[in-house]
Amino acid sequence: MFVVTATFTDWYIGLSLGFLAVAIAATIVAVILSLAGAIAGQAQTAEGGVELIRQQTTTLPGIAQINDSGVRILHSARALRKVAVGK
Repeated sequence: MFVVTATFTDWYIGLSLGFLAVAIAATIVAVILSLAGAIAGQAQTAEGGVELIRQQTTTLPGIAQINDSGVRILHSARALRKVAVGK
């Protein structure tokens, strides 16, 4: 009779340990999912920030014309210097 009682006790211990392992695994999965949700929220915020930075750093309208004018002024200044200095 003692052997049968010990066997049932072992079953209860085994089932308790199995339940505890499943509960710990479920808790770990819940924490991971919670952190993933927080990361997703931060990613959406970062995406909005990237869009704002993109809008603020687009090329200036007419920058090619401004650069062309600057180059022409530089060439004219060099030509004037050559005339003034004699080189």
